[in-house]
Amino acid sequence: MSHETQMILDRVVLIKVDANIYGARKKLKKEDLVLADGSKLPPEDLASLGSKRLLDPDKLTVFNRLKKEAERICLRVGTRFLGGFAVPVESAAGITAELERIALDFAAAKTEFIAGYDAAVTDWVVRHPEFAGIIEQAVDSVEFVSTRLSFDFLVVSIGLPDSLPPADVARLDSKIGSLSEQMFYEISVEANQLVEQSLLGKEQVTRNALRPIRRMRDKLDGLGFLDHRVAPVVSTIDDLLARIPNKGAIEGPILQEILATAMLLSDPDKTRRHGEGLLVNQTPVVEETDVDETFEHAELEPSIVPTATTVATEQTPVIAENVSDSPDFTDLFDGIFDDEIEAELAADDWALEVLLDKSQAKLETGNLADESNHSEHSAEPETVTAGSNDEEDDSDQDYWF
Repeated sequence: MSHETQMILDRVVLIKVDANIYGARKKLKKEDLVLADGSKLPPEDLASLGSKRLLDPDKLTVFNRLKKEAERICLRVGTRFLGGFAVPVESAAGITAELERIALDFAAAKTEFIAGYDAAVTDWVVRHPEFAGIIEQAVDSVEFVSTRLSFDFLVVSIGLPDSLPPADVARLDSKIGSLSEQMFYEISVEANQLVEQSLLGKEQVTRNALRPIRRMRDKLDGLGFLDHRVAPVVSTIDDLLARIPNKGAIEGPILQEILATAMLLSDPDKTRRHGEGLLVNQTPVVEETDVDETFEHAELEPSIVPTATTVATEQTPVIAENVSDSPDFTDLFDGIFDDEIEAELAADDWALEVLLDKSQAKLETGNLADESNHSEHSAEPETVTAGSNDEEDDSDQDYWF
């Protein structure tokens, strides 16, 4: 088993929701039908007769609603896996508390349904008097119906036996590897619903439209360990949410950005490619050099050649002076990926271009600053520290592309 697989197994639990709902249906038989003279039914290998209802299906709606609610709760922070839901360990307690509440609601609905079962069957017969016979002869006892209504759930950890054939280990690795694909697919389904039901063709929307965006953001954030491309996507969504007004209707350019974001999330492949692109552009390669190497490069400049005494006594001041001479490292890497951005913009759809509009002005300003800084400091060595706060502040310039 690979290290990545073990890491994922350590961070998730499997929640199995077991909801059994009485169907109130029975197979329709030939004798249940009244045929006109000369009429003939097709043979069973050609067509089946289907089923007949034994009571009003609306009586069972509450059970189906509770089952779907339980699934939505698990999908809010987890993803489908092995017939259940893979949920982050830290979210398991909150999920089980909500499932316990659903179990109580299910039990209360079952008690009410069983108490009114005979009356429901009688009402169904009254509503279909011509077929009373075929209904009554198929009705199940209340005791049997009680065994067909139940709700329960299990929370289990996933692990492998000490000894397992390599083929089985590879099979589990494959299943674990598909978790991120399932997660992106589920996000795409919810994003597509948001686009179709709330955003498409709208000039303004209420703040309720932000709930699905936040829900998708939280799910991606909680399951970010499944795929390294998730984190930059979450960061970009956070940037979008931070710029939305705190009150009032949402309209204009910010609404177009929300629409473009939702359309991007509705395509799993584009979401993955976008995250990959952000990782490339936000992680510049910086080679670490020690103090001796810094001075070795400095000797190439005649104006700052140090003597042996200077090196021995003024190492720290020289390094501090070099850092202070560079007033701002924020623009150090601006424009380095311009060619790649232009090439991809030609192939991407309008949704990605909308989100680039906001950052275009910043990129142009940053490029002018680069030219100025280059002319002033072209003869001086610069020291760059990987992971500095300046690089983090510059991350908002990497936008959808």
